[in-house]
Amino acid sequence: MDRKPFTLALCGTAALALCGPASAEFIKDSKASLELRNFYFNRDFRQEGAKQNKAEEWAQGFLLRYESGYTEGPVGVGADALGLLGLKLDSSPDRVGTGLLKSDREAPNRAQDEYGELGLTAKLRASQSTLKVGTLLPKLPVALHNDSRLLPQTFRGAWLNSAEVENLSLDLGRFDRINQRNSSDNEEMTVFNGGNRNITLGSTKTTDQFDFAGATYKWTPNLSTAYHYGGLDGLYQQHYLTFNHLLPIADGQALKTDLRWARSTDDGGSNVDNTAIGALFTYSFGAHAFGLGYQRMSGDTGFAYINGTDAYLVNLVQINDFGNEDERSWQARYDYNFTALGIPGLTFMTRYLAGDNVDLRGVAGEGEEWERNTDIAYVVQSGPLKNVGIKWRNASTRSNFGSDIDENRLILSYTLALW
Repeated sequence: MDRKPFTLALCGTAALALCGPASAEFIKDSKASLELRNFYFNRDFRQEGAKQNKAEEWAQGFLLRYESGYTEGPVGVGADALGLLGLKLDSSPDRVGTGLLKSDREAPNRAQDEYGELGLTAKLRASQSTLKVGTLLPKLPVALHNDSRLLPQTFRGAWLNSAEVENLSLDLGRFDRINQRNSSDNEEMTVFNGGNRNITLGSTKTTDQFDFAGATYKWTPNLSTAYHYGGLDGLYQQHYLTFNHLLPIADGQALKTDLRWARSTDDGGSNVDNTAIGALFTYSFGAHAFGLGYQRMSGDTGFAYINGTDAYLVNLVQINDFGNEDERSWQARYDYNFTALGIPGLTFMTRYLAGDNVDLRGVAGEGEEWERNTDIAYVVQSGPLKNVGIKWRNASTRSNFGSDIDENRLILSYTLALW
């Protein structure tokens, strides 16, 4: 596909903002920041016959973000920019595959020393509606960009958001390319088919068209519902309903309810057929929070979503999402905020998930898996290191149909506001 028309249209729109009449708001309301991420990743494979003993790499990431204001007038014009750079600090051919670094095209078992991306976004604002064209970071149930490694995954396309009606938010758009979290190439999209999704594709393997639309209504400050549609042209269509409610019980106590239902079907080029339901209830009091979740897959395949993105499932956790064919899973979670003990900035989370009833297709018995996660994070609250964050993420997972993994991630981060 020729990218020149898209690029010229983007640059032309941005030029209107930069070369048109001077606007105080365009400059005055702009902001820029530089985020630093130092990421160590270690994944040990524990199953017998593993092709690789471990994946272990260390890298430094730089994320430069710029957001302009809008020009004056009934239609405001603006431009955003996102600069991404990843540097290899440690890797070797027998330890690649962490998702932190880009593979070398000439030697796929080696990581490149560096990789990067420059994303530009033109934007128009009229009343309470905003149109963005270019590099996008969607957070939608049908398209949730992945930001779990060194650099975030990005999309290319157009996205219109409208809030003209009070308490109602509308979304409409199309993506034509995706840039994975460890890549600098804008590529066509396909459906994720890892684990035991059991998805088969026909002649259409990838596509340059993902259409989406959605409506979110906030009934009260504590209650919202939403419907979203996503269609990966020629591969699958998806309808997603969500319900979110926060019930205050007493001083310092509340019950949060998160309900999700999704129906995914083929779009002529696959066998996608899945219904997913999920429920997560979280009771919080003081510094404590207890969560219980349940998730169920039904249909002829597992849950469908764009390859490389995050699946919008209540049981999506550090390694797995428990979205295999016919899988049913539950989770128990506990969070604690150490501010209650006089240590602001220190938080703790642990959870356990178990799944069973996975259709293994031609193999006797059913698939079973479990995963355990622990996160400890601290953000410096004052002094010369204020806002420096450190997070340790530990996970273990075992199954009778996939990899057995022990994993540790250590992440140092700092965001500097440039203006």
